[in-house]
Amino acid sequence: MNVLAIESSCDETAAAVVVDGRVMRSNAVASQIDLHARYGGVVPEVASRQHLRNVGPIVSQALEEAGCTLDDIDAVAGTRGPGLAGSLLVGYNAAKAIAFGRELPFIGINHLEGHIYANWLIEGPEPRFPALCLVVSGGHTDLVFMEGHGQYQRLGGTRDDAAGEAFDKVGRLLGLPFPGGPHVAKAALRGGPGKLALPRAWMHGTFDFSFSGLKTASLHAIRSEKYAPDDVAWEFQEAVVDVLSGKTSRLARELGAAEVLVAGGVAANQRLREELHRRCPVPVRIPPPKLCTDNAAMIGAVAGHRLAMGQRSPLDEDIFTTNQWARV
Repeated sequence: MNVLAIESSCDETAAAVVVDGRVMRSNAVASQIDLHARYGGVVPEVASRQHLRNVGPIVSQALEEAGCTLDDIDAVAGTRGPGLAGSLLVGYNAAKAIAFGRELPFIGINHLEGHIYANWLIEGPEPRFPALCLVVSGGHTDLVFMEGHGQYQRLGGTRDDAAGEAFDKVGRLLGLPFPGGPHVAKAALRGGPGKLALPRAWMHGTFDFSFSGLKTASLHAIRSEKYAPDDVAWEFQEAVVDVLSGKTSRLARELGAAEVLVAGGVAANQRLREELHRRCPVPVRIPPPKLCTDNAAMIGAVAGHRLAMGQRSPLDEDIFTTNQWARV
């Protein structure tokens, strides 16, 4: 089954053709980073207007890269949420319009489930169940137990800032370009241990996360001017990675998970990847960096499995922006 998928939940307009939920024939992405960099963050109205400009050309690019036309497409998928309302509406309605015009099956996909299914696009054997999923991105940080396709139990999540959001905010405090996460990681390579100690919010007794206190402590360290910016970046990154890898490895052990699946933009962080592999008692699967950030191939991967299970979405189904796991 050839699925044309469209993703537009935030500031990337993306389209892809995915076969049977496993094989990428194309994965085209139009980034808006340069457009939003001048504002230091994503401006929702600017993002939605740019999606309107990009969605047609990016679908055409995805079809061309896949070496096919709409005549070769068997179904269409779109990101239903969560995300920015204006951005979601563009891609989701474009996907529904194509499905309606071509009389093709349509399915709306949860963006966070898409991140998890990026792990099905890795060559080799499929992920094994039960799996513990760490979804860690700019807007979300969740630990989810996955017992099978479409079977999820959220066991922990952030109570305030997501990990990626904290990276971006600390990057801004350090005067680094947008998006802050990759630049904090680069600055950390120039820093080193022993210069300062930032707090870890372990939230004992739960598998929840909290990064707002760490962000505030980083602010005070920067304003004190006692520490080199690169050393603050190093310790901040270590604090985030320590908590994420520590909680994930402990929960994987307690649950007897067969694998740990890591997903989301922060999964591209090399230090996090190293620590998860080192500390987890079971195999850890992490997509390549290009599949960690927002893309449409991951949406097509979910769609392939759900369509094979006989699932479809009505064309009058609307988007959603919050309550993420209740809509999977």
